[in-house]
Amino acid sequence: MIRRALLLSLAFAAAGSTVALAADLPPPAAPQTYYKAPPPPAPSWTGCYINGGGGGGLMTTNQNGETLPGGVPTTTAVDTGGQGWLAVGGAGCDYQFHLWNWDVVVGGFGDYDWMNLRGTSSFGLLGAGNLKESSAWAGGARAGVLAAPWVLVYGTGGYTGTHFNSVNFFNGITGVPTGSGLASQNLNGWFIGGGTEAELRWLMPGLFLRTEYRYSSYQPTDNMVITTATGAPAGLGGVRSTTYTQTIFTELVWRFNFNGAHW
Repeated sequence: MIRRALLLSLAFAAAGSTVALAADLPPPAAPQTYYKAPPPPAPSWTGCYINGGGGGGLMTTNQNGETLPGGVPTTTAVDTGGQGWLAVGGAGCDYQFHLWNWDVVVGGFGDYDWMNLRGTSSFGLLGAGNLKESSAWAGGARAGVLAAPWVLVYGTGGYTGTHFNSVNFFNGITGVPTGSGLASQNLNGWFIGGGTEAELRWLMPGLFLRTEYRYSSYQPTDNMVITTATGAPAGLGGVRSTTYTQTIFTELVWRFNFNGAHW
C-alpha cells in the first residue's frame, strides 16, 4: 500500500509539472498564409508612334491611246505592269477601348513611300516606254482587335497619291528613241489594306513589328504626248491610263508613351 501511494504521488507531481511548463510556453503561431501577387496590367495601345521600314510592290496600268482633245480611243486597252522595292516612313496615333468583350484599337496615320517600281509598256504606234512609280503618300485610319494584349490585327483605308516619272518613247524593235514621250504626273486615289502588329518585348519595351498589305487604286488620267526636247505637244494625241498598286512592307514601330506594363 505504501509503495502504491508513493507511485501515485510521483505521477501526480509529474503531471502538475507538465501543465505548468505548458502554461509558460508562448501560444502556437498562426498558420502562415501565402498571397499570390496580382498580374501586372496589360499594356495600353493608346498613344502616338513613328514607324519606318521597307518592302516590295507591284504596279499595274491599263492604257490606251486616245485623241486629245476629244478623248476618243485610238488603240485597244492593254495591261502592263512593273515591280520593285519601296522604303516607307510615317507616324500616327492610336486609342484603345473595350467593346463587346473585345479590346479594340482605332487610330489615324500618315506615311510616305520612296519607291522604285519599274516596268516597260507598249503604246502602240507611239512606241514603247519605261514606266517608273517613284513615290507615294497615304493618309487614313485603321481599326482592329487585340488577338493578345501585345498583338493587334487590323484593317486600314484612306486616301493616297503617287508620282510617275516622265516616259520617253523608243522603237520597240530597234530601241531607238522616237523623240516623243509623256510628262511626269501625279495621281490621286484611295487605298485599303490590313496587317498585324506585335510588340518585340524580348528586344525592347515599346518597340513593335508591323507587317501590312495595301491595295491602292488611282483615278484615270489623260496624258498628252509631248516632244521630249521641248515639252511642247507633239500632235500625236495622248494616253489614257488607270493605275493600281499593291504593296507589302514590314516596319519597326516605336511608341513614345507605351506604359511599360507587360504580360
